[in-house]
Amino acid sequence: MSVQTAPARRTHTETSAYRLSFGRELRSEWIKLATVRSTWWSIAITAALTAGIAVLIAASVPADSGFPGIQAVVSPIQFTMLLAGILGAIAVTGEYSTGMIRSTLTANPVRGGVLAAKATVLAAFMFVASLVMFAVSAAIVTPILAGKDLGIDWADFEGAILPVLVASVTMAVFALIGVAFGFIIRNGAGAIAATVGLLFVLPVVTSMFGMAGEAWKWIQDAANYLPAAAAQNVILPQDDWGLTWQVASLTLAGWVVAGMLGAWAVLRNRDA
Repeated sequence: MSVQTAPARRTHTETSAYRLSFGRELRSEWIKLATVRSTWWSIAITAALTAGIAVLIAASVPADSGFPGIQAVVSPIQFTMLLAGILGAIAVTGEYSTGMIRSTLTANPVRGGVLAAKATVLAAFMFVASLVMFAVSAAIVTPILAGKDLGIDWADFEGAILPVLVASVTMAVFALIGVAFGFIIRNGAGAIAATVGLLFVLPVVTSMFGMAGEAWKWIQDAANYLPAAAAQNVILPQDDWGLTWQVASLTLAGWVVAGMLGAWAVLRNRDA
């Protein structure tokens, strides 16, 4: 009688040759961002506003007024910053609303890596998109301004090119603020409300205290450290504005760091 022996049990598990690297995380986040229609609708609306407002400003400026032409190109950021922040917020909350965040965190249990990858992709995407928008706007308004002797000297790096680069960076900053609120609040309406409140509502509220007397001047001083005000001081520094460009740059960096740390703390300690 023959005796059948059981097959030997495996004492180890074969590992895949593929590992989840940060590069693959970035690729995954880019696919999720690029395949959502709301992303491209947001960019299309932002581009239309950027070009449209720039044309209106350039057309309304009197000839020989000494108006810096580059200001017409970058001034629309006062409105488009909201769309950048909202895009950052919905890029995060969309995953929570659909439940995709569970698959994301299962594929990559290192939650700090998830936050870093999403923030990197959103910031890079918004910077490049903004750079293209400002370039197109500049190409449109340059002939209008030239006809009023207010042409932009593109050979002047600090006076023309640098403001466009800095404005594109600040758009990325606004997107990261939206990302932070998205991870902290995890609800689309709540994250958008918080982003709009910080970027738009608070500056409007604080401006109401401008004529309230010296007793309320501290509110005006504090308002200079809000993201929108700091961005203006960085893009086109003025001597009579509240902050120097160095302090304004540190202020924007501080908002990003504080937001990312808050998002990481919540993401790390809260279930998906």
